[in-house]
Amino acid sequence: MEDMLRVGVFANTHGIAGEIKVFPTTDDVQRFKKLKKVYLDAGKELLEWEIQNVKFFKNMVILKFKGINNINDIEKYKGKDLYVTREHAVPLEENEYFLCDIIGAKVVTEDGKDFGILKEILQTGANDVYVVEMENQQEVLLPVIKECVLDVNIEEKIVSVRLMPGLID
Repeated sequence: MEDMLRVGVFANTHGIAGEIKVFPTTDDVQRFKKLKKVYLDAGKELLEWEIQNVKFFKNMVILKFKGINNINDIEKYKGKDLYVTREHAVPLEENEYFLCDIIGAKVVTEDGKDFGILKEILQTGANDVYVVEMENQQEVLLPVIKECVLDVNIEEKIVSVRLMPGLID
């Protein structure tokens, strides 16, 4: 699904008229106001839903879709991811990238030695954390700060890092 970018997770229903609460997984929550449609990963297929209305409540986005007017029509999709196509993604600034584009990247140390593969990115609030799996299947957590992550090359899928004292036992 590299052509699709996750923008949220269907967290719960909202009322009985088919609205849903979405936990946003995008940095720009206001982007939902501009979206015309989203795709729901129903497992075996992607369902295309046209957005009729968008509201915000606390940390959630409330979505209403055209043609879905009953809680029973939508409740079965609770917990599923919502996606947009890359062409409908938020435009990136210089030196920005989508997190999904570096999952699986080769991680090398500043002296060019292979260190591992980037398996996951944890979003902690203060800074992201790269979960890197080394050859021995051990995982190392690397904070995404300028002292540790030196370069991210999207085209070559290579992340260059400096191993700060205390990161590896």
